[in-house]
Amino acid sequence: MPADPTPSTPFDAAVDPDPPVADAPGRPSHVVPPDEYAGQIKETADKLLRDRASRGDVKLVATAVRELRYCFKVFAGYRGRRKAVVFGSARTPPDHPAYRAAEAFGRDLAGAGWMVITGAGGGIMEAGHRGAGRENSFGLNILLPFEQSANPVVRGDPKLVTMRYFFTRKLMLIKESDAVVLFPGGFGTHDEGFEAITLIQTGKSHLFPVVMVDEPGGTYWAHWRRFVEEGLLARGYIGPHDTSLYRITDSVEDAIKEVTGFYRVYHSMRYVRGDLVLRLRSRLTDRLLADIRGRFADILTGGTFRQVDALPEEANEPDLAGLPRLTFRFDRHAAGRLRQLIDVINAEGY
Repeated sequence: MPADPTPSTPFDAAVDPDPPVADAPGRPSHVVPPDEYAGQIKETADKLLRDRASRGDVKLVATAVRELRYCFKVFAGYRGRRKAVVFGSARTPPDHPAYRAAEAFGRDLAGAGWMVITGAGGGIMEAGHRGAGRENSFGLNILLPFEQSANPVVRGDPKLVTMRYFFTRKLMLIKESDAVVLFPGGFGTHDEGFEAITLIQTGKSHLFPVVMVDEPGGTYWAHWRRFVEEGLLARGYIGPHDTSLYRITDSVEDAIKEVTGFYRVYHSMRYVRGDLVLRLRSRLTDRLLADIRGRFADILTGGTFRQVDALPEEANEPDLAGLPRLTFRFDRHAAGRLRQLIDVINAEGY
């Protein structure tokens, strides 16, 4: 397998880059230079003052931008490595089977060349870091009046960032991750899990694996699945294909396979002129392409599936220029079916 080209960030991949920016009519945003976007940030700051925004509102914007800027800087040197964010209870003791499972997951994932991101607290977060090791760990800590202090694995490490706002922290946890892995936890764990699935379902993020991992023989996530199936699916609040957006297992080995296997053939995605472009590690055979055209025609709004080389609009991602593409006019509603398509590509591609 060739070295992994630099992955795209989730939110860049999910948003169609073709609509022009407000102050540059007629020009696609993928050719807008960064300094022009920086100018828009400065202009927005001036408008806040012109609007006589309250001190609290201006402070919120300033703090959020400052936190995001620093996070971008910290992650910038590691763009070429896949990362998984691990969520779970901060109250899980080291002798608990779920703690040991999270530690084993972190160790095996680091062994596969990945890095682990957590909220930097204790319990499951500490276990994930302990398994991965300090050199393979990122921590995004949150300032709380209780409970949350950085665990000893990442304490003092330059890859530890302490943040004031949950919304900036949540943004960075998802933006920088290629997979979301949830161990048993409380409200925060469910919040992060539902948010990740919602971002995928609504097309606000690219697709990535979401895996719920229980302790061996555990029933925590089985109870969650029953709630989803009986409380949401049976009542029509979600569609039957939405259950393809996550996986549940009590095996660390299966969780590792699920996370790393998602990128076996599939690499990343973005939109170009309204077409969804899947970047792949290898070309699909004519037989598999024909099979996809028949099995997944329901997710198209027109045309068919085409294999192409890198498009001119993707010139801003030269590291990915050598990857073949599968392009099609996706209806943007069937995220579960899109996940099923990627599963087929990974299972049957080369």
